[in-house]
Amino acid sequence: MSTAQQSRPAPNYDVIDAGGGKFIKAWKRGVLFDDKTIEQLKATAHLPFVFKWVAAMPDAHWGLGSTVGSVIPTQGAICPAAVGVDIGCGMFAVQTTAAKSDLDFAQARKSIERVVPHGRTHRGGRGDRGAWGNVPAPVQDIWDAEFEAAYEDICARDPHARAMNTTNHLGTLGTGNHFIELAEDEAGKVWVVIHSGSRGLGNKIGGYFTERAHELCARWFIHLPNKDLAYLPKDTDEFKSYWRAVDFAQKFAWQNRLVMMESILKAVGLERTGEQVHSHHNYVAWENHFGQNVMVTRKGAVRARAGDMGIIPGSMGARTYIVEGLGSEDSFCSCSHGAGRAMSRGEAIRRFTLADHARATEGVECLKDESVLDETPGAYKDIETVMAAQTDLVRPVHVLKQFVCVKGGKE
Repeated sequence: MSTAQQSRPAPNYDVIDAGGGKFIKAWKRGVLFDDKTIEQLKATAHLPFVFKWVAAMPDAHWGLGSTVGSVIPTQGAICPAAVGVDIGCGMFAVQTTAAKSDLDFAQARKSIERVVPHGRTHRGGRGDRGAWGNVPAPVQDIWDAEFEAAYEDICARDPHARAMNTTNHLGTLGTGNHFIELAEDEAGKVWVVIHSGSRGLGNKIGGYFTERAHELCARWFIHLPNKDLAYLPKDTDEFKSYWRAVDFAQKFAWQNRLVMMESILKAVGLERTGEQVHSHHNYVAWENHFGQNVMVTRKGAVRARAGDMGIIPGSMGARTYIVEGLGSEDSFCSCSHGAGRAMSRGEAIRRFTLADHARATEGVECLKDESVLDETPGAYKDIETVMAAQTDLVRPVHVLKQFVCVKGGKE
C-alpha cells in the first residue's frame, strides 16, 4: 500500500455557489482567486452536461474558453476550447546520476539550446528558429512510423485541421511558459525537467474544432454564457472526429517530450538513475468517477490518483515539486499543474523591469532580456502557497531548484 493510500488529509476546498444548483469545489485557501476567474468557473459549471461539479485547482486563473487550472468532468459532450489549443501540454522529468557541481551551467545551457529548437521567429513560418530547418533522420523515422498514416486520415476527414508545421515541430520546445530546466533535488541529484506540448499541430486541431463547435451551437440556436464554451455532442460526427484528433495530438505531445529528453541527456552528457515522471496537464480522457464513466478535461491540471506521480513547477526562479497523488475524488483525482499566473503577460511587462527579473532569477543561467519578461517569477503565484492549498491532493516526494533554464523567446 502506498503512502498516499495510508494517509488521507482532511479536504481543503471551498464551495463556490454558481446558482441554480451548480457549484465549484475550489482549492483556493490562501491563494489569489480574482473575480474574473470565479465568474468564468461559474459559467463553465452551468453547462448542462457537467457531471456533479467543476473543480478549481489553487493555480487557477482566467483562460480562453475556460479557466486554466480547472477540472471539468462531462457526460454526453465536450468543449474543445476547454481542452485548449496546447493539446497534450505536460511535463517530463528525469533524475540523473550527476551532481550540480559536475556541470558548467553556461555550457550546459548552450548544449541544450543547440540540440532543441526553441523560441519563434518569422511568425512561425519558413526559417523559424523554433522548428527544424532540416528534420533529423531519427525524428523523421518516428513521424513516419508512428504518426504519418493517422495524421493523413485525420486530415482527409477534416482538411482544415491540417497544420503548417508537423514533423518539423517534433522534438522542439516552443515559447511562452514552455521550458527546459536542469534542477537539483534535496539529495543533490540533477534532474532534467521539460514542459512542452503538441506545438503547431495541436494548436491547429484545437482551433479548428473550436470553430466547428461554434458553428454547431449557432446552427442549433444554443445560448451560451461564453461562445468559447461551445461544445460537440457525443453522438455527432464532429465529436468522433475531434476525439480521434485530440488523442493523436496528445500522443504527439508525449513523443515530443521524449525526443527532447533523449537529445538533452546526450548533449549534456547525463545518465539516468531510472527515476522519472511523465504526465499531461492539458488534455481529456475517459475515467471512472463516482461509479460513472465520464470525460475529464484537465485544462492546466494533473491527474493525481492515489500513487500517481506528477510534476508541479513554480517559475523561472522558484522550486519545482515532484509529487505523489492522494486520490481525492472531490478534485476528480487532480492537482495543480504549476503555480499559475498572478497577472496577464501584458501586465507583467508593464510592472516589472529587467533589473527586477535579474534579481528574481539570480543564480539561474537563463535569458534575462525583454523576450521573457512576461515569464518573470513575479508574474506567477507563489508556489509554496499553492502547495499549501492542496495538501489533501498530493504529497511532495522531491523538491527541485533549477540552476539552468532554457526558454524560447519570440520576436
